[in-house]
Amino acid sequence: MAKGLLIVLSGPSGVGKGTILKQFINDPDLNLGLSISMTTRKMREGEKDGVNYYFVSKEEFLRTRDEGGLLEWAQFVGNYYGTPLKEVERLRNEGKNVLLEIEVEGCKQIKEKVPDVLTIFIVPPSMQELEKRIRGRGTEAEEVVQQRLAKAEKELDMMREYKYCVCNDDARLAADIIRAIILRHMELNKNEG
Repeated sequence: MAKGLLIVLSGPSGVGKGTILKQFINDPDLNLGLSISMTTRKMREGEKDGVNYYFVSKEEFLRTRDEGGLLEWAQFVGNYYGTPLKEVERLRNEGKNVLLEIEVEGCKQIKEKVPDVLTIFIVPPSMQELEKRIRGRGTEAEEVVQQRLAKAEKELDMMREYKYCVCNDDARLAADIIRAIILRHMELNKNEG
């Protein structure tokens, strides 16, 4: 059995990564295993520990990082985010294609460790639309909204570091494009293995 693909999906906060993922995450043809990230941020309404994230203390996060237990990690708006390494390796060794929804800094770290990673960046149709989506959540203070928008500008400059860029003007279409990209790489992986 061939080792599964490692797929990184990135894009600015509010671009609709979660909405797009819902369109294909359970597609049996993609054989996806979604790695759950670890974070020190507070749980939002409707989120569940071990489903959306592993919600941990700062001390536990830093201990895991320092012991080499994270594939990648980042800090943003006072919180830490990271990908547990053991879980990713377990899924890939089972032949699952592991999908990571992570920030651009995390992608850079992974590209250094896993050169054959498949990278996909989701872009908004415009910055105005992105701001509308972030504000539409109604979950963050103005200061955090401004931080997210400033970060989005920097992240958009990084999109050329990714193998593919997909515009989320229509979530269904963006999901279909990403699905086709993954299927193509699964075929290439099978032929190489």
